Amino acid sequence: MKSFLAVAAAMLSAMPAWADANGIKIEEAWARATPGAAKTAAIYLTIVNTGEASETLEAVTTPAAEHADLHQDKMAEGVMQMRPVKSLTIEPGKSVVLQPSTYHIMLTGLRAPLKEGQSVPLTLTFDHAGKLQVTASVAKVGAMHAGETSGANPGSGMSHDMSSMPGMAH
Repeated sequence: MKSFLAVAAAMLSAMPAWADANGIKIEEAWARATPGAAKTAAIYLTIVNTGEASETLEAVTTPAAEHADLHQDKMAEGVMQMRPVKSLTIEPGKSVVLQPSTYHIMLTGLRAPLKEGQSVPLTLTFDHAGKLQVTASVAKVGAMHAGETSGANPGSGMSHDMSSMPGMAH
């Protein structure tokens, strides 16, 4: 299986980290590298609806994990909680940003660790726009935004590693 993922990643690495189809545009798709033998990861991206009707993200799949599901992190009584979300609707002319501490795509049952510099292929399924192929780049462990690498200037921006907090290893 590792060789399949390596070939898929190599083929898709030449593709941009954005996609555009039927009024849906995906920007800045990225994930954090996973430490050690982690079996979960999160993918973040921005969904822009340039169409004239609402679009609903109904499903996500990837060969990199057994399952890919939409989740939302939410503060409840001072505690960050992560909950599955069945779907995500994007109104016409609007964007929804999946980023740390909000919505994200949760990968469970990773088939191989996500390593900085690699990419992860995804298929996003929308109710009207259909299936959209996306490639997410992999940033460093603990990254808070796309393109954050180990070689980044430490003073160039804020970064908080919350992986040691219970339930926040994604």
